[in-house]
Amino acid sequence: MSDSLAAAPLKIDIWSDIACPWCYIGKRKLENGIAAYREAASGDALDIEVEYHSFELSPDTPVDFEGGMVDYLAKHKGISPEQAAGMIDRVIGIASDVGLDYDYDALQHTNTVKAHQLLHYAKAHGVQLEAKERLLKAYFVEGRHVGRVDDLADLAAEIGLDRDDVLRSLGADEYLSAVRADQAQAVEYGIQGVPFFVFDEKYGVSGAQEAAVFAELLGQLTAERSGVPA
Repeated sequence: MSDSLAAAPLKIDIWSDIACPWCYIGKRKLENGIAAYREAASGDALDIEVEYHSFELSPDTPVDFEGGMVDYLAKHKGISPEQAAGMIDRVIGIASDVGLDYDYDALQHTNTVKAHQLLHYAKAHGVQLEAKERLLKAYFVEGRHVGRVDDLADLAAEIGLDRDDVLRSLGADEYLSAVRADQAQAVEYGIQGVPFFVFDEKYGVSGAQEAAVFAELLGQLTAERSGVPA
């Protein structure tokens, strides 16, 4: 393997939805795994490039969904409200373990296609990771609306993007084709749930795995790049 390829950034492609509690948890676990990998590999650690891709868990959800998450889960999964509430309590506890303070009482469930378009806009302006974090925090922690164009433009402005240009872009569906391309790629890969991670176009990892799983895989890929047995 050439030195240039061995030293190229390790690419992590992530299919994810904003309205996905496990996606935010998985984001934190990946970040913790990357930190552990860098500490273990020290000077041998490769640069890592992360890119998020669009996946809509519930594309038929209206922008202004009436009801809370218990109502949505009960209907969507065909379970009782009590079971739905139990699921929510479980995910709140797991989120808390990685430092995330989910507020399901304030959460406003909505359609996420415009939020995905914003992520592509942010990618084109070099701030996709910041946008992803902002949208997830807005949705799960702050109870902000992430389906309406005006609300999304406000969030975009908070990370330094031009609010008026974001309104123009979202109004014109400028990046809708990019969202659909991500979704088509997910179908091609056979992705049926998120988060789904693709490491260096070689290994797929499904779900919010523990940080150690991510750290171990990054170490394995580094060893493979250098030709040293892991």
